[in-house]
Amino acid sequence: MHIAYLDCISGISGDMMLGALVDAGVDLAAIQAGIDSLGLPSCRLVANEVKRHGFRATHITVEHEPEHAHRHLHHITDKIDASALTERQKDLAKRIFTRLGEAEAKVHGTTIRKVHFHEVGAVDSIADIVGSAIGWDLLGVDRIVASAIPTGGGTIEIAHGKVSVPAPATAELLTGIPLAESSVQAELTTPTGAAIVATLAESFGPLPAMKIERVGLGAGTRELAEQANVLRLIVGEVESGQGAVDGGQTADSAVQCDTVTLIETNVDDMTGEAIGYCLEQLWQAGALDVTTTPIGMKKNRPGVALAVMCHPSDAERIETLLFRETTTLGVRRTDVRRRVLARRKVQVSSPYGEIDGVVADLPGGGEKFSPEYESCRKAAAEHGVSLAEVYKSLKQ
Repeated sequence: MHIAYLDCISGISGDMMLGALVDAGVDLAAIQAGIDSLGLPSCRLVANEVKRHGFRATHITVEHEPEHAHRHLHHITDKIDASALTERQKDLAKRIFTRLGEAEAKVHGTTIRKVHFHEVGAVDSIADIVGSAIGWDLLGVDRIVASAIPTGGGTIEIAHGKVSVPAPATAELLTGIPLAESSVQAELTTPTGAAIVATLAESFGPLPAMKIERVGLGAGTRELAEQANVLRLIVGEVESGQGAVDGGQTADSAVQCDTVTLIETNVDDMTGEAIGYCLEQLWQAGALDVTTTPIGMKKNRPGVALAVMCHPSDAERIETLLFRETTTLGVRRTDVRRRVLARRKVQVSSPYGEIDGVVADLPGGGEKFSPEYESCRKAAAEHGVSLAEVYKSLKQ
């Protein structure tokens, strides 16, 4: 299983993330092609090798025409939907922006629909986030872990005036994520960087045991006096036969263990439409699994048990969504251990074109293939055959 580790000793920002991905071998031209398809004003990514405190790193500059546009979230997601990005790239980019929008809406006391992006709605920030989504998809790792996140200190000027570091949106985005102490009096982690790492990382902690394959260093713009202003991306292969640890493998390398949060509640006074809408919102918010079960409640009323599984870093956001979108007055929240099969995304050939799917490694050897429904549905519609026929062709 391929794993990536983000060593955020000097925090994380959008340009640092792009620089680390390119330095680790992701094709800058492929990222540029995806950004070109967004239809933004002239926007070009330029990579330069720089030194930060004596260490070589790649710095990405976004060159674009001057503009004063302040965009809403739907303006950005509409551009992403209309672009030439793959579905996985679109999904990741929109999840990052949605997470950022939710944080901005909360700190400004408005709704995600009305929130007005300032700095993060500019061309360079859009390029950073969309470029990172493209880069991570091209990197093709199975799991992402990050170190604790330093935010820095002091004050900065934003569109709303002077604020303390971390900026309000950054603090909101990093809720539930371990922070690292830092004496640096500068903004080390930006809202863009916080949104990216909060969306990507499955867990936070020390470097996992792995066989290192490559290392990428992304440089921040500022030269720090105390340390190298770089984000280090370490990509490697998890060794087999490793003991079970949080976010690691069991003795059988086909099975990984991690900790997830289970949030449950029961409701008996909601319409089916309202429950369906809530489920859609939960999936968009990054839930790992959402289930509903019909139950009997007090006074013989029929009800629904709603259970949501998510990464611990997403628990506060999922819980807030449940209180907002359901009639519940309380939820049950438990951290549970999960054992999952190692897997990788693949494309397989069929009489109806390339089909996306996942191959999972089985304990003791062997593997099994599961086709992606959306890919099969699209193939069935394009070729005028039944969905069952597409599935059947994959078994031959």
